[in-house]
Amino acid sequence: MRRQLVQPNRASWLIWSAAILVETTTYAAVNPGAPQSIVFLVSAAACLVVTLGIWRNSAWRLPSATESVCMAACLAALLLWLLFSSAFWAHLLVVAAVPISFWPTWESVMQDRARERSPAWGLWTIGDLATLIIAARGEDISVAGFSYIFVELTCHASVWFMVGLATINPIRSFGWRQGRFYILDAYFPARSPFSVGENHLGKAVYAAQAFAEGDVIVKFTGKRFRADQIPALPRGASDRYVQIKPEHYLGPSGRIDDLINHSCAPNGGLRFTDEGVFLVAIRPIAPGDEISWDYSTTLHESNWHMICQCKSPDCRRVVSNFQTLPAELQAWYRARNLVPPYLREDGGGDDAAAARLGAG
Repeated sequence: MRRQLVQPNRASWLIWSAAILVETTTYAAVNPGAPQSIVFLVSAAACLVVTLGIWRNSAWRLPSATESVCMAACLAALLLWLLFSSAFWAHLLVVAAVPISFWPTWESVMQDRARERSPAWGLWTIGDLATLIIAARGEDISVAGFSYIFVELTCHASVWFMVGLATINPIRSFGWRQGRFYILDAYFPARSPFSVGENHLGKAVYAAQAFAEGDVIVKFTGKRFRADQIPALPRGASDRYVQIKPEHYLGPSGRIDDLINHSCAPNGGLRFTDEGVFLVAIRPIAPGDEISWDYSTTLHESNWHMICQCKSPDCRRVVSNFQTLPAELQAWYRARNLVPPYLREDGGGDDAAAARLGAG
């Protein structure tokens, strides 16, 4: 998660954290003095750590309808437990809440299975299966306890199958391709739409496929920082901050978006949406073309500036705040929704600016 290889669903993990806390409490109540309570306690702590990490590193957005319904249903189960004041019923209600809590994750994986990685889900599935086998051989397991293990096994296995049933080798969840114990290598890299090369500025990103005007090229990601948290004079590799609000920046992501250079005649522009910040093509891009965007389009009342060496015919020599751009160029960017919300003031278009960028 810290390397941004996965995008776990916030709603599911919030529910699981609450549910495992209730499960820990109820298991201890139903089985006083049982050493297995320690396992639940460790699980609860692990769930809380992951949940806090997800919510801390994600941009705030309203829950979807599915997430809202699932969170409300699980909250209702917890409230019913308080109403009944029965540990046994609490255990059964948590069992019922498990598949509901998985629904946001199922929905997320259906949209993009790359949001999850197989090793964790494979290990959870194998762990549940081992627990179920041990429970089936025992004589003191309750119906509620057996049901909980079975439901957990089914739900974990379902995500593992949806992701691709690739591996149960934990080191592969960190991006390592070494290691066996895999069934289907779902992480074999597809042909990348980009290539990283060198130009007069250093690292540069080039298109390995054609992009039509309006196509999404890449999503800009990274941890959010307040303005007072970023380096005063970022230079070189540390200069990977993109202003997204007057007082907030996106930091380095460790991905391809960190390496995309500035140009005063760019072929891409940043579009701010409810789903995130995306680089879109503002004119056709052919394979082999360097991908670029105008850094000034996000800067607002910032002390940052850069001597420009893009070598385009319309090079401005200095990259600085959006307000330093010619009025017609500001209007051109605004008309195409290529500036963040705090820079979206009314402004007219300009054919000269359009022609200049279109030919850049």
